[in-house]
Amino acid sequence: MGIIWTIVLGFVIGVIAKLIHPGRENMGFLVTVVLGIAGSLAAGVVGQFLGWYRAGEGAGFIASVIMAVILLVIYGKLRR
Repeated sequence: MGIIWTIVLGFVIGVIAKLIHPGRENMGFLVTVVLGIAGSLAAGVVGQFLGWYRAGEGAGFIASVIMAVILLVIYGKLRR
């Protein structure tokens, strides 16, 4: 059940990040899920580095969306 929950949250985070980021990114369902999961993982790593989270704690929803938007911007720059 944990994997399904991760996929669902990854999709929601990825969709919100795509709505916030201006422009049109032609990304499918799987890439959107990977974007959301990567944003959440990156937010957890950065949050642990800054002392916001302890090891084993998940990142917050807003931090995950912000990191997903940052990853989407990087993806857009690399794609050009």
